[in-house]
Amino acid sequence: MSRLYEKYRTEVVPELREALGIANVMAVPRLEKIIVNVGAGDAIQNSKLLDTAKAELGLITGQLPAISRAKKSISSFKLRKGQPIACFVTLRGRRMYEFFDRLVNIVLPRVRDFRGVPPTSFDGRGNYTLGMRDQLVFPEIDYTKVERPRGMNITIVTTARTDEESRALLKRLGMPFRESLEAR
Repeated sequence: MSRLYEKYRTEVVPELREALGIANVMAVPRLEKIIVNVGAGDAIQNSKLLDTAKAELGLITGQLPAISRAKKSISSFKLRKGQPIACFVTLRGRRMYEFFDRLVNIVLPRVRDFRGVPPTSFDGRGNYTLGMRDQLVFPEIDYTKVERPRGMNITIVTTARTDEESRALLKRLGMPFRESLEAR
């Protein structure tokens, strides 16, 4: 298994059991899946743009992306129902832990003027969403072949019941949260 999964089993689980007062090992929060979504709204005019986004997402995650289609027609955007507009990947298991490890230790430190990820991006049910402005911070992407910068959403789904449990899990796994203004 991956290095991060070993750390989770040997270090994080005992720490979380003690910190959160959990008796059962199976009740300890864990990562369930990571969803990486790349929107390509400009693919309405040129379908080749979605193909490049799909190829880049495949390089970043190591898994073949699925295509997301429009659910309904919106005439002001010149969008028809069923038209491909985004691609996404759902990572689980070994690939999920390896991607999270690379995200925390390699990708996020490469972001310009990085001071930590916002601690407020939880959804109230223990899931965390992070927005990336462009794909060039990933070392797998060759910047000479990139036509245009493309943002992405990375959603980390956990089994935690609350945001506090999820924050404790992600912090112990190495997620660099930005210090809040009250703590300064």
